[in-house]
Amino acid sequence: MIIAIDGPAASGKGTLGHRLAAHYGLRHLDTGLIYRAVAKAVLDAGRPLDDRAFAVAAARTLDPARFDDKVLKGHALGDAASLVSAMPEVRTALLALQRDFAAAPPGAVLDGRDIGTVICPGADVKIFLTATPEARARRRAGELARRGEHPDQAAILADIRKRDERDKNRATAPLLPAADAHLLDTTDLDIDAAFRAAVDIVEAVRAGRKRG
Repeated sequence: MIIAIDGPAASGKGTLGHRLAAHYGLRHLDTGLIYRAVAKAVLDAGRPLDDRAFAVAAARTLDPARFDDKVLKGHALGDAASLVSAMPEVRTALLALQRDFAAAPPGAVLDGRDIGTVICPGADVKIFLTATPEARARRRAGELARRGEHPDQAAILADIRKRDERDKNRATAPLLPAADAHLLDTTDLDIDAAFRAAVDIVEAVRAGRKRG
């Protein structure tokens, strides 16, 4: 089984994806970390973020097994990853990696911004998370504070709004729900409630296919 979870920044995709994967015995890939890793490689090399050739070369040599989640999830890499992910050449370079991960047994949960529309259009279940920018900014600030950082919630909100516009309006793989995606608004839900709602969606899809 392949479960695709899409949504804007800080909508809870990664946490939900991890819990669904554990619940159903599937592997989990936070595809946002892939783009953050590319951005980090560009920055670590002292290259500008618009260096397409270097970004593509970095994308082709990524090893997800060596990712440092704590470093990659830092606020500083979020905007950089958004810039890198807007490059069509980078997205193309990472396409096979993501599809190969999804296709390997026993299946997987992938979360990102174009999983249901581009990476896994044939996914068994597609969920598109939404939440207000304000709710997402509060969550991201809380997440960073728990890691010992000192977040500026107003700056995070401004960054989220900027990234939303960039993600929705980019020419390649813009952020939008697949036609057959199930919308899940998590604005007023904590992670436990969001998880229960997501499981209900997965089970309803599976039950419908059994009846069919």
